[in-house]
Amino acid sequence: MLRRYIAEQQTSQLAIWARRMALFSLMATFLAIIIVRSGLLEIRPALATFAGALALSVIAVLLAFAAFIVIWREGLMGIGYALTAIVIGAGLLAYPAYLGVVSYRLPWIYDITTDPIDPPRFEALARIRPRDANPVIYAGLSAAEQQRNAYPEIEPLEADASVQAAYDAALAVVTKRRWNIVARRPPERGREGRIEAVVRTPIMGFREDVVLRVRADGPGSRVDVRSSSRYGSFDFGTNATRVRNLIDDIEDAIGTQKPEPTAAPASKKGKGPQSKTGQPPPRQR
Repeated sequence: MLRRYIAEQQTSQLAIWARRMALFSLMATFLAIIIVRSGLLEIRPALATFAGALALSVIAVLLAFAAFIVIWREGLMGIGYALTAIVIGAGLLAYPAYLGVVSYRLPWIYDITTDPIDPPRFEALARIRPRDANPVIYAGLSAAEQQRNAYPEIEPLEADASVQAAYDAALAVVTKRRWNIVARRPPERGREGRIEAVVRTPIMGFREDVVLRVRADGPGSRVDVRSSSRYGSFDFGTNATRVRNLIDDIEDAIGTQKPEPTAAPASKKGKGPQSKTGQPPPRQR
């Protein structure tokens, strides 16, 4: 027992607590991800859990660096504990730090559309959105101006294909991405085509809403897209990236479509040309 007590005293307590903090933050992060993806609790407690886990990661890294100093000065054990805390803490903080650097100059908007003047409306999605989510009504000219300055490349797709062909291409792209299609309406009887879907973010699994609108545009068609986050006033540029990639994929899908076969004019077999009187013309000698 005495030997065990001496061995424990030779290990830096800062290093021990740094590893404990890092492991606890790792478990809290996984718990937050499970809560969001499964929908067990509301989104706000899950976000609070995730923010707390990141704060514990910062504390763990700071304790680990402090443990290095104590170990160097007093010759204690615990280098492995401190290194473990740094690796876990840095791994948890890497992606949020990357998002912070990338989105430093991005505007504080959460709703992106290719048509700010007449944005596609959420219809089926408006009925299933939680009450505490962001409003389904587009923010207006202020958001449109910020979007134009930050993402000038976000524009509608104007294709030479028919409205039905553009709708089929959009539906194929959305289906291939395995988004949860909530409602769809083909462009029949002069109506516009619509597709509404729910998208999950890669890591946390936040639900974000997307609507596609296909209209006739002269001899061709026009595809407009709108992507909106349900929570938060800042989307880290994810909606703009989604809209841009979706428009590009739909354009590629339209380009790879096979042209519709044109029916050849029916010919009457066994009958020669007729004259205006209904009798065959006389033979020419």
